[in-house]
Amino acid sequence: MRLLMLGGTEFAGRAITEDALARGWDVTVFHRGRHEPPEGARSVLGDRTEDGGLQALAHGEWDAVVDTWSAAPSAVRDAARLLSGRCERHVYISSRSVYRFPTPPGLDESAPVVDGSPDDGDVEYAEAKRGGELAAAGAFGDRALLVRAGLIIGPYENIGRLPWWLTRMARGGRVLAPGPRDLGLQFIDVRDLAAWTLDAVGQGLGGPYNLVSPPGHTTMDGLLEACIRVTGADAEPVWSAPEDLLAAGIAPWTELPLWLPPGEAHDTLHRADVTKALSTGLRCRPAEETVADTWAWLQRIGGKAPLRPDRPVVGLSPEREAAFLRSQAAADDRRSPVQWTRRPSVR
Repeated sequence: MRLLMLGGTEFAGRAITEDALARGWDVTVFHRGRHEPPEGARSVLGDRTEDGGLQALAHGEWDAVVDTWSAAPSAVRDAARLLSGRCERHVYISSRSVYRFPTPPGLDESAPVVDGSPDDGDVEYAEAKRGGELAAAGAFGDRALLVRAGLIIGPYENIGRLPWWLTRMARGGRVLAPGPRDLGLQFIDVRDLAAWTLDAVGQGLGGPYNLVSPPGHTTMDGLLEACIRVTGADAEPVWSAPEDLLAAGIAPWTELPLWLPPGEAHDTLHRADVTKALSTGLRCRPAEETVADTWAWLQRIGGKAPLRPDRPVVGLSPEREAAFLRSQAAADDRRSPVQWTRRPSVR
């Protein structure tokens, strides 16, 4: 297979490129030169945000193109139109964020989506991804595969969510753990996303697919305990109720990565229906494997994940964590029943 990767040097794009190379595919990576593509890929330089930035792709034919673009949909549109007559299939790595919020639990690909346009410039993330979908479908029709990925973690993660938890557990000590402990998590290992995507290209699939693990793939407790095991740390999770965390102003998802309290946001992000993807071959490795391999990758690169400059830094500061744990300990002391000692009666 001849594969053209638009991107292909970071996180999801890199995982797809590496998987394709491992299959013996002929891979061309179109990128801006900020990071080296995996060894074995053909490198083509260009910046799609500049006038004439796609000139390097004016010639050539491929069996499939994969586009991971997350910004202005017009960039997806321009590339898709340029390649539509010289590429058999188009894969757009989209997001489950295209669904209107809130998304009740159990909804599939037929759920209502946000408005978007392939002609949009800089718009919010959900609208950008929806516009990218429309751009791909507009140029390729039913030859466009829309991969609506959920939460993506694993090696090469450049957002920092799972790396933050691993680094925090490695420091040891008392760790703020957001409850409830049995809160289900739904995510996709980036390598499982890559494997399904390339298999789907081979099958000639088109249209939208929710791509994330089944609900309850692991729990907050399972994830954090896996982080403790793989780091070998002496960390002690201190489980805290969602209402206490919210009352303290601690932000879900950003200050406590991956975590959302029970409710609409959690239902939207962690309770999607993935029957369609499972029926076409999606396989999700155990969460413990994802955690262990991400930690091993972090150790290979010096312990610090490379972060995208266009995304906010995630994670709770040590000062905020310590302050909350102190306040919680004081509150627990106040709630504890007072133990009275009665002197013997002398009568």
